[in-house]
Amino acid sequence: MSTDFRGYLKGAKISPRKVRLVADMLRGRNVQDALDSLRFTNKKAAPILSKLINSVISSASEKATVDVDGLVVNELYVDEGPMQKRFLPRAQGRATQIKKRTSHITLKLREI
Repeated sequence: MSTDFRGYLKGAKISPRKVRLVADMLRGRNVQDALDSLRFTNKKAAPILSKLINSVISSASEKATVDVDGLVVNELYVDEGPMQKRFLPRAQGRATQIKKRTSHITLKLREI
């Protein structure tokens, strides 16, 4: 029987588009392979996702007897969180809106 372990990160201060680039390469991979590839990925989202994966692994090992080598990234998706809207002054009295985007990241690990 396969068991799912979930983890959420709400309101990460990074654009969802940037996180999805890294998340796409992790889906369906073994947890150890995913952590190894994140260690050498030069993106801002890499340490955020590796921290989330390690958090789900530790909570899974506390809840049940889990073989960590048998865990696979089953689902990993990134949704858009609330935006902070700011204004940047421009020439001739105008202003430009700046949207500071946030992300909600959901991770499901499955034991196989």
